[in-house]
Amino acid sequence: MGREEQIEEREVLDSIFPEEITDVSDTEYRIAVKLNPPDDDDEEAEPPTLVLHVRYPEAYPDEAPILDLSPLPNAPPHPRFSVSADKEQLLKGLEDTIQENLGMAMVFTIVTTLTELAEQLMTERKEAAEREREEALLAAEREENKKFHGTPVTPETFLKWREGFIREMEEQRQREEEERVAELKKAKIKEPARLTGKQLWEGGLAGKGEEDEDEPPTEQVEKLKVAA
Repeated sequence: MGREEQIEEREVLDSIFPEEITDVSDTEYRIAVKLNPPDDDDEEAEPPTLVLHVRYPEAYPDEAPILDLSPLPNAPPHPRFSVSADKEQLLKGLEDTIQENLGMAMVFTIVTTLTELAEQLMTERKEAAEREREEALLAAEREENKKFHGTPVTPETFLKWREGFIREMEEQRQREEEERVAELKKAKIKEPARLTGKQLWEGGLAGKGEEDEDEPPTEQVEKLKVAA
């Protein structure tokens, strides 16, 4: 009975997958399963294809088929799917489907479930990559916004700012003084020196005001001369 069911299922599968199925023996064959990447995925990457190996045990379908997965020979790598890396997870994901369909032809159901699992993996990885990209953009935006919001003022931050401000003002004052002295030296300009008393006397500048104030009136001098 089991062998008859196996032959019948194999004929049905040949009509469903005429180009994808390849016989290995009377009880073993391979099916190439082409996956559809999620919408808006990398259009330059070729859609991945995995190969499902099926071998019937003698008691199939009352006993689970023997399954294996492999990549299509010479297939280019896909950024969101790898048969070798995902093989164990995919085979494990088929266990419930196999148990639920024991006693019935189940390979078509297995292919359908396998396709859904693999495409779900690609979708999840695409969404994870988009979240990571969005988080990176948000982090960059937060850093940019810090420049506009500034640092919250606390007693500690104010004292630190005040010390820096005073130091900056002092450094600016010193720079301006050094620049002023440098300009004076460059122009050879000196501050005017104060004249000595002798220099003032020789120049006829000393005591003029005092002499004018102390000199007696001419009439008084004449009276003194007559009295003498």
